[in-house]
Amino acid sequence: MEEDGGRGAAASPGASARFVRCLYAVGFLDLFGVSMVVPLMNLHIKSLGASPTVAGIIGSLYGIMQLFSSTFVGCWSDIVGRRYSLLTCILLSALGYFILGMSTTVYLFAISRVPVGIFKHTLSISKALLSDLVSERDRPLVMGRFNAASSVGFILGPVVGGYLTELKDGFYQTSFICASIFLLNAGLVWMLPWSEENTGNGKQKQGKKRTDSIRAKPNCDLQLKSVTNGTVAIDSPFQSPWVQIVTVLKRIKEIACSDLWDIFLVRLLMSVTILLYHSNFSLALEERFGVKPLFSGYLMSYSSSLGVLAGCLLGPITRLYQHNTYRLLLHSSTFTCTLILLYASALSMWMVILSSTFLAFSTTIGRTCIIDLELTIGGNEASGTLLGVGQSVTSVGRIIAPLLSGIAQEFSPCGPPSLAVALALVAILIMNVNKQKYCSSGNVKLKNQ
Repeated sequence: MEEDGGRGAAASPGASARFVRCLYAVGFLDLFGVSMVVPLMNLHIKSLGASPTVAGIIGSLYGIMQLFSSTFVGCWSDIVGRRYSLLTCILLSALGYFILGMSTTVYLFAISRVPVGIFKHTLSISKALLSDLVSERDRPLVMGRFNAASSVGFILGPVVGGYLTELKDGFYQTSFICASIFLLNAGLVWMLPWSEENTGNGKQKQGKKRTDSIRAKPNCDLQLKSVTNGTVAIDSPFQSPWVQIVTVLKRIKEIACSDLWDIFLVRLLMSVTILLYHSNFSLALEERFGVKPLFSGYLMSYSSSLGVLAGCLLGPITRLYQHNTYRLLLHSSTFTCTLILLYASALSMWMVILSSTFLAFSTTIGRTCIIDLELTIGGNEASGTLLGVGQSVTSVGRIIAPLLSGIAQEFSPCGPPSLAVALALVAILIMNVNKQKYCSSGNVKLKNQ
């Protein structure tokens, strides 16, 4: 692979398509395994004798580790290459879930969360790899399908986990099965046609062009400055850790000094917006309409299923918008804001169901578009770093949202969604103010056009 972290196109359209489909399977297995265990963790730590405060502290520490590690791991994947970093993250995550399967004390439970908190960034690295493999025009479609495949795993996982936990020592068995799924994922990543990808790099250097629905990404001018002078070659990932650390810090400095603050601010605001909408969903429906939590659960599952469908429809939608990611993001964010306002002012459950139905589409589209816009403006040279920073921004949103939700609920059950509408309006305003940055003659400035 090339020295930019192991990025490149597959040797042929068929090889590239197989590579991408395998990554869909990686995303599915990842969230399938995780969602088997995560819903059961609070019950397990309580059964170990932990107080709610201790359980909350352990959960917060996991979130803090994710907040700080996502940027560094994403940047590290740019330096040492996707294969090595993805395998490392999968195997260490498997170790964490294996320790979780042996956690008969609160101390072991806390230890099990450390490798997962630091290295559970497999989806971000997979998305960076997808970004390396496909053209910018195809990226929203491929990202949407990847998100859809992952969401299917997240929908099925809790059902299987709930069944397994009914068995004797069910939580421990579920944790071991989750670790085994991660090992299976590692094997799948190991068997991916990386050698064909190497061949593809050589052929691309010789000027051979490939065309397919999943096209190899051509060399592009980057808005972020390259730091290839400090880059570590993929064929020697075990070089001095200090060299890797220095290079990671250089990459992060490049992002910090770049003109991307508005994109990350929009991502933060929209993340908090969606989190506020979900924060007291079941409680608000019970207080406003007398709806039981069971019905709220069915409604959330219904919305999740529609989100999978929305991911599959991103291709036709982006073609309808002529691949103008900025305009699609602006419209989806505006639609999201309007639908949350409809939910906050709903007078009947039918209005809630209507808003939930279309929110599943607008939020899925918006989530994919903001990632695509980050990569388009930031450049492919630092795609792992950009996705890592984006994950850190989302983690900040997860920390802020519960506090804002609690304060807003002091005033009204409709307080959190009303605050979400205000934050979404600020995000829309920022996008409009910076319109010229993203657009030229009504089109997003794609580097390959």
